[in-house]
Amino acid sequence: MSLLVVGTLAYDTVETPSGRAEDVLGGAATYCSIAASFFVPVRLVGVVGEDFRPEDRTLLADKGVMLDGLHQAPGRSFRWSGKYVDDLNVAETVDTQLNVLEGWEPTVPEEFRNSRFVFLANSPPALQAKVLDQVDEGAFKVMDTMNLWIEQTWDDLHALLPRVDMLICNDREALALGEDHSLIRAGRKLLSKGPGVVIVKKGEHGAFLWSREFFYALPAYPLEHVVDPTGAGDTFAGGVMGSLASAGQVSERELRRAMIHGSVLASFNVEDFSLNRMQQITRSDIDARYREFLRFTAHP
Repeated sequence: MSLLVVGTLAYDTVETPSGRAEDVLGGAATYCSIAASFFVPVRLVGVVGEDFRPEDRTLLADKGVMLDGLHQAPGRSFRWSGKYVDDLNVAETVDTQLNVLEGWEPTVPEEFRNSRFVFLANSPPALQAKVLDQVDEGAFKVMDTMNLWIEQTWDDLHALLPRVDMLICNDREALALGEDHSLIRAGRKLLSKGPGVVIVKKGEHGAFLWSREFFYALPAYPLEHVVDPTGAGDTFAGGVMGSLASAGQVSERELRRAMIHGSVLASFNVEDFSLNRMQQITRSDIDARYREFLRFTAHP
């Protein structure tokens, strides 16, 4: 089943207690696309600069990511620099350079517009709305967001929520968007704003899912050593979207399975900087950790 991913590709400079990595491949759409590619071919829409490395394009293509919607514009690619100090769940942004992202408007190629699953990775709500204008109405549409858009584009964001079928965000964003200090209440409030399913990522503490039919709580896959949390949430979302698109349906069973797949993919991602670990694993590795996860969480 076809999956369209729209969002940012970037070069990151990241510092964690485990070390430092400079100008490594990142971006929400990149992490999501690589994770989802273990389940289905991915149709990617994004923009990069003239400095986008040929080997990074090859990495995406070799993973089955279709690049017809990847636009190369004059200038430099989007860049982000951050560090993790005491809390690996929270990145401190050091520098952000929009570069070719500034003024970019996504164009979905004609052959991508019939995608049955659409993921709008973190980007301004106005741009996400323009993507929805270009895809089939019957697609299962999912969006991510961030506190910046909640703070600066509240009206645009709330106008977008009724147009999507599922919202994925982290716990801080859910509290702000749900206007509550209780995460459980905030999740339920978000359902009333439009989407039929809400998934809230809680980092090393797992994830919650609300729908109008059921609630689901999932722990994170337990890891002793985390190298770089950058992109973990986007990788989680990619695992969720890839799993759902592979199943070709959105049911309680498939949503639960998708969340476990998302947690498993995120656990691999944080074991090294950038996408290094994701390049080393196979679908067999994912399936083995999925089965191990089930044993961890099984009831007696």
